[in-house]
Amino acid sequence: MASLKDRIKAASGEGEVDLLIKNGRMVNVFSGEIEKKDVAIFDGTIVGFEDYPAKRVIDVKGDFLCPGFIDGHVHIESSMVTIQEFARAVLPHGTTSAVIDPHEIANVLGQDGVHFLAESAKGIPFNVFIMIPSCVPATDMETSGAILNANDIDFLLKKPWAIGLAEMMNFPGVIYRNLEVLKKIEMAKGKRIDGHAPALSGKGLYAYLTAGIRSDHECTTAKEAKEKLKNGMWIMVREGSTARNLKDLIPLINSKNSRRFFFVTDDRHPKELLEEGHINSMVKQAIRIGLDPILAIQMATLNAAEYFRLDDIGAIAPGFKADLISFDHLGRFQIKKVFKDGILVAENGKMLTHSIKPPQSLKLKEKRELQINQITEHSFVLRSDQPLAKVIQLIPDQIITKKALKNVILKDGVAGPDLRQDILKIAVVERHQATGNIGIGFVQGFGLKKGAIGSTVAHDSHNLVIVGTNDQDMLKIVETIKKMGGGLAVVSEGKVMVDLPLPIAGLMSEESVSQVHRKLEGLQRAIRKIGSKLPDPLMTLSFLSLPVIPELKITDKGLVDVNQFKIVPVFGEE
Repeated sequence: MASLKDRIKAASGEGEVDLLIKNGRMVNVFSGEIEKKDVAIFDGTIVGFEDYPAKRVIDVKGDFLCPGFIDGHVHIESSMVTIQEFARAVLPHGTTSAVIDPHEIANVLGQDGVHFLAESAKGIPFNVFIMIPSCVPATDMETSGAILNANDIDFLLKKPWAIGLAEMMNFPGVIYRNLEVLKKIEMAKGKRIDGHAPALSGKGLYAYLTAGIRSDHECTTAKEAKEKLKNGMWIMVREGSTARNLKDLIPLINSKNSRRFFFVTDDRHPKELLEEGHINSMVKQAIRIGLDPILAIQMATLNAAEYFRLDDIGAIAPGFKADLISFDHLGRFQIKKVFKDGILVAENGKMLTHSIKPPQSLKLKEKRELQINQITEHSFVLRSDQPLAKVIQLIPDQIITKKALKNVILKDGVAGPDLRQDILKIAVVERHQATGNIGIGFVQGFGLKKGAIGSTVAHDSHNLVIVGTNDQDMLKIVETIKKMGGGLAVVSEGKVMVDLPLPIAGLMSEESVSQVHRKLEGLQRAIRKIGSKLPDPLMTLSFLSLPVIPELKITDKGLVDVNQFKIVPVFGEE
């Protein structure tokens, strides 16, 4: 790495720069102008413009140049691959930086999981900035694999790669002054604190913001986003695989307020990464809806950098990292070249082979075994003296659910699925501490006619969640996924139709995004064969154990009425 003196010398035009990118139409995210510029790069840093003697020249022949894109909030684990493979997937789409919240792996492995992702990010041509998970576990109504208390968070916040406190989901804990929650917030003083406060309004919102929380990615309507914007929040415009809010929020954005908005994916799965892209897809969609292309580019670059106080990325200017992309047209936004630290790493949608080395041997081998007590098919028996049950009712294309009261089949005091009403059994098996906890209930909307499906990708504590038509196949799911060390499986008539091992914390594969995608497609086909017509039944399944999203969810401790924020009995109206 060159010294500051050498970089200043290069910027002054004394000696050769490493690279000169010629004949670009540069998007200046500071001034909002498009300028014809040659960009000079030395030691991975932009040092100036126009004519410089250079060791190498790349002529982009009139293509546009803009900074590399930044994903301002993403759970890498949702891609089901390692950081190396995630970077390999998104760099060709122009994303050169990601602010990650390792909330998922932290719920399984605690500090070890956070450190694992930090170590995985070393030595790859991709900027990874880590926000420290604030809510591990999210609630006390589930069993997680770890707990991050205020002292743990204080320790992690002092790491050089930690830039702030990740989404504070426990907004009731903030508003009602839970001492442990407030202690976590105080530990992050001087760093950014991200929010997570769906539908929070009025004095509750004021109390939440008074704690120093400055962003939110849970706005689903322009009205909600406008109130939060007017009260000082930065609005993260989210377009993930399930939660898609961009179309509803873009009409709110204009030249007067746009600098307080930036793009995030939150959770984007292999299918969408391969078929839609990443932040580039959000830029294109925003422009199609009618947003000024310059504002869209600012939202994808400078805005996120300035919110997180990342002072050397997000712009093409002297002293900034040479993370930039070339593209053909402000409307089509077809990305041609991607430069990371002044090195061409991707071109025409493909990674250059030398850009990312294969990942080093992973260090979580000893963590692969699931801790599940011995269970039998009788473990899934649900007894009752009345047929009226609270049923988790799916809402198409949403992660929220409804609480429905339905009569289920009751025979000799044992309650079972009713395939005619599409009421199936759902179970969450604790898999971290061998507690023996199994939460059992009913769900309506999956459409399965036979068999069972299961997954250890189950927000937020990532226990083993199963939906099935019979207890025997549900048991086979447990046996199969336990043997794999975590993952996803489809079973019918006692046989495994297809599975996907996720040996890293039961969340991530060591394979590429395309390989994982192919296996997920196989799972989806198998699920369709046994009856489900849901667009993404495995995604739907993964959110049914999330006890902070209304109305009715289930954890290893039982059925959760999220509106009451308590565990409730499966049977009866109360």
